[in-house]
Amino acid sequence: MDFSNQIKTILENGFWALAVLAVGLILIKVAMRFTRRTLERTTLDGAIHTFVLSAVRIVLYIVLVVVLLGVMDVPTTPLITVLGAGSAAIALALKDSLGNIAGGLLILVNQPFKKGDEIDIGGTYGEVDKIDLFVTTLRTYDNKEITIPNGNINTSVIVNYSRRDRRRVDCKFGISYDSDIALAKSVLLRVAQSNPDIYADPVPFVGVASHGDSAVVLDLKVWCDTDKYYSVKYYLTEQVKLAFDEADISIPYPQMDVHVVK
Repeated sequence: MDFSNQIKTILENGFWALAVLAVGLILIKVAMRFTRRTLERTTLDGAIHTFVLSAVRIVLYIVLVVVLLGVMDVPTTPLITVLGAGSAAIALALKDSLGNIAGGLLILVNQPFKKGDEIDIGGTYGEVDKIDLFVTTLRTYDNKEITIPNGNINTSVIVNYSRRDRRRVDCKFGISYDSDIALAKSVLLRVAQSNPDIYADPVPFVGVASHGDSAVVLDLKVWCDTDKYYSVKYYLTEQVKLAFDEADISIPYPQMDVHVVK
């Protein structure tokens, strides 16, 4: 009699387990579809979509397994304890990797930079080529590839040169102490006004920056579109030299006077 009751109980439990499994799989499929559609309506990066979908799927399957074990009268408390202890051990072993994942999520959510931005991360300079959950890849202008762990990025100072639509170009030019400062300033302004990529507003600024050992250093500050920064900077550097030569303004080089005492 006891044996027949056990068989009956096993069959009943098996039936309910199959029913729960079927319903659970359907619910997981519905939940995943809902999560995917919700993510598609957001502005989050595609990489975070993949991470969230994977995490939700894993959690839902774990819940389904625990429910199935409960339906089949299998004690779940030891299993949950083991899973908790195992999760803690795995988290400790993968501390650095989990830190990189957390950093990647913060980057994808906060978006301090995006693919194609020109950035400086703690002194490492380049253009953002790829953002993953673990690492961010930069490409330098001489075609080097730099891979930075995301955990390091979130503890570093990030300078994004591409975030704003306009940028200031700062140049310094030295002239000799014998040169006419007013003339040199007018030459610098004339060169700046000759380039159509340089904004007329804000107006270009010229001022005396310092008195060097062998030169009076002038500051030239102009504004332009961010993507025109390098062309404007190189233009000014070249054209100012030509304009100074034409105006007979000398650009000095370091000199040393040696006096011999007899």
